[in-house]
Amino acid sequence: MDINKTLAKEFGLRQEQVDNTVALIDDDKTIPFIARYRKELTGSLDDQILRELYDRLMYLRNLEKRKEEVTAAITEQEKMTPEIEAAISAAVTLVEVEDIYRPFKPKRRTRASIARENGLEPLAVKLMEQENSTEPEKEAEAFIDEEKKITDAQTALQGAMDIIAEDISDDADIRKKLRALAGEKGELVSKAADPEAESVYMNYYEYSEVIPKVANHRVLALDRGEKENFLKVSVTLDETLATDVIFGKYIKANNACGELVRAAAADSYKRLIFPSIEREIRSEMSAKAAEDSIKVFAANLRQMLLQPPLKSSIILGLDPGYAHGCKTAVIDGTGKVLDTAIIYPVGSAGAVEAAKKKVKEFIQKYNVNVISIGNGTASRETESFAAEIIKEVPQD
Repeated sequence: MDINKTLAKEFGLRQEQVDNTVALIDDDKTIPFIARYRKELTGSLDDQILRELYDRLMYLRNLEKRKEEVTAAITEQEKMTPEIEAAISAAVTLVEVEDIYRPFKPKRRTRASIARENGLEPLAVKLMEQENSTEPEKEAEAFIDEEKKITDAQTALQGAMDIIAEDISDDADIRKKLRALAGEKGELVSKAADPEAESVYMNYYEYSEVIPKVANHRVLALDRGEKENFLKVSVTLDETLATDVIFGKYIKANNACGELVRAAAADSYKRLIFPSIEREIRSEMSAKAAEDSIKVFAANLRQMLLQPPLKSSIILGLDPGYAHGCKTAVIDGTGKVLDTAIIYPVGSAGAVEAAKKKVKEFIQKYNVNVISIGNGTASRETESFAAEIIKEVPQD
């Protein structure tokens, strides 16, 4: 992959812009430096585009590095084929590369690996062929081995089904289809860890929404609620819809072998595939929500910082809060900090009176003529508090 060409295409930039920017990044120049002092080389790209380009550059480089590592690992096992090599080359995400590598990755000891050690793979292969002439129990009797704790045909069949379940789980194509299906038709669901507990997350005690419609701020709220042990959050997907994807590929006949493969496929989805996909989706949603929220905050902050100053104004700023109090600061017309304090305008009568006293002291001492109140927790209560003070002081 020519990464620079890919970047130019994805960002709609001239090749020269991308080549110059990548060269500057490789020369350890920082994004603020490039944005400010190398405009003639980048075509005046702003810092936001430069950061996005940098992140994408790092991702694509990591992708290429991982492709090389996976190719080397599979080749070392002498299992590389032209089809696998082509699939690795065509992969456009790290997840796809990991899905391709999954069957070749060294695994911890599993039910399937134990079954393979016990020589049950030929039975699994026979079941997968799903021939009408095959009688599963009779085939399984040949694999009974007391020393290996395969005491009867059912035990042998279960081991073979474990092998089939793991093989299906390692199918990169199936995982890709199910991941896309979950991302399109799955739901994000949350329930209360304790329905009687009062918290700021009560709106999410009985909540579900189709994944594509879940807003980023809700994802972050659910993550916080789960971390604080108020919520239990999960991804759900219609099991029939999902398993039909697997059945469509692996069920070849409506016979005894086909039924065993069907059971193994359902087990593979429920026990191996979906828990992994659920973790991936949750992780992707959280990462995207966090990244997008940072962009929103950055855009909002930029607008705030670009606002013209209130000339000749002495400003009292109130940052509302409950438990940790209301942070208070006084600045002059140039933005110089004149004084600070923490007050408690919401709470006991004594605390409120003390808060009023401190704010009046600031107003009188510095001739404050503007009060600015932050928007957030306790902002309405703080606004009422400020309104009372304005009525009580002689200053305009």
